[in-house]
Amino acid sequence: MESRNPIFSRRGGVGQQGWSGPAPSPQQLNEMYNAPSYAPPATRTMTMDDVVMKGFIVLGVILATAGTSWYLDWGIGIGIGAALVALVLGLIVSFTQRPNPALVLGYAAFEGVFLGVISNYFEARFPGIVLQAVLGTMMAFLGTLAVYSLKIFRPTPKFTKFVIGAAFAALGLILVNFIASFFVDGGLGLRSGGPLAIVFSVAMILLGCFFLLLDFDQINEGVRAGVPEKFSWLMAFGLALSLVWIYLEVLRLLSYFSGDD
Repeated sequence: MESRNPIFSRRGGVGQQGWSGPAPSPQQLNEMYNAPSYAPPATRTMTMDDVVMKGFIVLGVILATAGTSWYLDWGIGIGIGAALVALVLGLIVSFTQRPNPALVLGYAAFEGVFLGVISNYFEARFPGIVLQAVLGTMMAFLGTLAVYSLKIFRPTPKFTKFVIGAAFAALGLILVNFIASFFVDGGLGLRSGGPLAIVFSVAMILLGCFFLLLDFDQINEGVRAGVPEKFSWLMAFGLALSLVWIYLEVLRLLSYFSGDD
């Protein structure tokens, strides 16, 4: 007799010659009926909530390690060592563009140690400056977010090239200024506290805000394109990098207008 069960029927039915094995048990029939007839879903796509959550995790690690280094009063030597490690990890993440949570969190941990040490140093010289720098960084972040959200300005490919080029130029100037400081007191004057130093720090803060605009645009495009959820780690890393940049420049700028005790 021909079976009418769809489990056994293939292309119009299978007769006695089509089923040579023993009759399946009720349990086997139930498993066959419950087996999915579709492929498993693809990797979950990234959402804005994913980026926000990863961003809070990365910033949380930075704040935790910064608070620890501040509380334990670690010396400037430890801070410089942590900064170098953070630089290496940040370059690896930036150039490989691989969403590796371990590398991103490692960067956050060492960057936090450096920020805690340098913030403690500035706070000892200029009481209250750290809180002002944190508030200034928050205002820069919210202001840039408002500009992007209200569509007052949206990055273009030409703008992106300009920002990247300006960043390389700025890093080159900082390096030249550092080398020149070995031969001339204050180097080129980019960090000496004078008018040129003030203009340079303001330019660096604006450049950090430009990078925030690129970060927001990259996040928006990533969500719209449906990139895998794991790339939210890269987005969070980019935001942290821009915020650290802005914070350090705001801290330095404020120090120019503060007097030593």
